[in-house]
Amino acid sequence: MGISKKQRSAIRALLIKKIEDKLENYTRETSYMPFLTKLVQDVEKVASYSFIHSIATSLGMSIYEEVSKIIASSSAKEADTQVDVGGLLSAAQKTTISNIVRELRNGERKVNKAKETREVLAASARGGKPHKENNKADFYMKRGRTEYYFEIKTAKPNIPGFTSVKRQLLEWVARKRKPVKTILVLPYNPYYPEPYERFSEQGLLEKKKELLIAEEYWDFLGGRGTYRQLLKEFDFVGKKYRRKVSRKIKEVAREKLSR
Repeated sequence: MGISKKQRSAIRALLIKKIEDKLENYTRETSYMPFLTKLVQDVEKVASYSFIHSIATSLGMSIYEEVSKIIASSSAKEADTQVDVGGLLSAAQKTTISNIVRELRNGERKVNKAKETREVLAASARGGKPHKENNKADFYMKRGRTEYYFEIKTAKPNIPGFTSVKRQLLEWVARKRKPVKTILVLPYNPYYPEPYERFSEQGLLEKKKELLIAEEYWDFLGGRGTYRQLLKEFDFVGKKYRRKVSRKIKEVAREKLSR
């Protein structure tokens, strides 16, 4: 299936807007980086690092969520970003989730999201209270009768990070009080071309069911070939703005030298 012509246009428009906004409004968060400047011995490279890091931060904050919504719109009944999961959490539910996470972390049980979901839903919801913490899903969609709640991460989580996400995914199930799908997404594989193997993830998340990486996620949303097509759209916009980005980096470097 992949990305339609209309979706490609929407994705390009989104990326162009983000780049244009960054070029127009970017200011360095810091104008003085003495140790890095002395070590690298190249002001322009330091300016490049600062600008590219700012773009990467913008990508992590919203782009992947918004692109997900565009792609999912062709097959989902509902799709939205930054969705409040809502619901309540009881003491019994929180205890059940804590026990599951602890046993997984200690190697006392093997990960099985379907079994874990049944255990969480079997826990008493009596006395549930609202909790603002971890109540928002980066991306949500409903396909058929199934609801999906996604947490999108661009960094490489450590052990506490994966543990926190696992707890969050199970809490979303408890909040909804039904077997919704809760999934951690890594929009790209930072270890490519090697497979993603992160020691801190081992034993906590069931791959391909509650952990989707790169093609697994994008092709799940839009069909086979979506990930490759999406990279082409980023490449198209990148080439279109290559010279403007280069000029901006030189401009930032000149500002640094003039101070």
